[in-house]
Amino acid sequence: MKALVLSGGAGTRLRPITHTSAKQLVPVANKAVLFYGLESIAAAGITEVGVIVGDTAAEIQEAVGDGSKFGLEVTYIPQERPLGLAHAVLIAQDYLGDDDFVMYLGDNFIIGGITAIVDDFRRHRPDAQILLTHVPDPRAFGVAELDPSGQVVGLEEKPEHPKSDLALVGVYLFTPVIHDAVRAIEPSWRGELEITHAIQHLIDTRADVRSTLIKGYWKDTGNVTDMLEVNRTVLETLEPRIDGEVDEASETIGRVVIEEGAKITDSRIVGPVVIGAGTVVSHSYVGPFTSIAENCRITDSELEFSIVLRESSIDGVGRIESSLIGRHVEVTPAPGVPSAHRLVLGDHSEVRIRS
Repeated sequence: MKALVLSGGAGTRLRPITHTSAKQLVPVANKAVLFYGLESIAAAGITEVGVIVGDTAAEIQEAVGDGSKFGLEVTYIPQERPLGLAHAVLIAQDYLGDDDFVMYLGDNFIIGGITAIVDDFRRHRPDAQILLTHVPDPRAFGVAELDPSGQVVGLEEKPEHPKSDLALVGVYLFTPVIHDAVRAIEPSWRGELEITHAIQHLIDTRADVRSTLIKGYWKDTGNVTDMLEVNRTVLETLEPRIDGEVDEASETIGRVVIEEGAKITDSRIVGPVVIGAGTVVSHSYVGPFTSIAENCRITDSELEFSIVLRESSIDGVGRIESSLIGRHVEVTPAPGVPSAHRLVLGDHSEVRIRS
């Protein structure tokens, strides 16, 4: 059995971060979202992985390498444009051959991994197996309709009027029959080959399509709110560890990880918090559910429920919360007078100002 991991896509809902970085590499608890998926695949006993890459291919390849650090053998499959999940299967057919495979969306996060699901698929080997979960607003997802016996009878992609609240989770398991299905469908109104249409084709041709309702934690980390929520969930599982330096004037409370080379001076750290290697926190407060990556500087500031990417600095700005701060960012106070806001904002930015 192989795996197909989708790591293309533009990440439009995470802009402006994704103008300069792959959305799959945005860190959760200081580890790229993509890495959690690769670790889950390896834990399920799958070693051969095809990674679909697009415009951010170089960054993905640099981060993942040949896959050996995950116990995997990685092959990169270029996709010129993100033309749908079924299109990814179509262009990966030569790599996948006649093997069964799990398709894993690289920006999805599932606590507990996929080992039990893969084992169940190997035992029963249906033509396709999809994962479902209840969501409050299914209009943003592929949606499944089940009959009274629980059999999948229909799928829709981002329907305006959903027939259920059961969304497709970004993990699919297939036998080679899916290759005929992706060749049989036409592009949707979005101009994409939808995997929901391919699975619907299997249903219409009486293939064995099964579903599994997952009750554990799942998130599509495609927007800032969900990214911060996933970060919170992972941080709650931290085992406290102080490998860096914490001076006598500082206090650490709860689940706190201070990586080697980090320095905490005259500061209060209230977990769950992870502070990366080489980061310096001085005269500051870092509160719960915060991840600060490597080589950052936090000075005379308060930070809570946020993610700070590597080599950024926050100096003397009072309190920051519920924020995602990119790489090489500098946050400093504005002059007291004149009373005005001075902004340099990229496309798709979101700013909230209290006048």
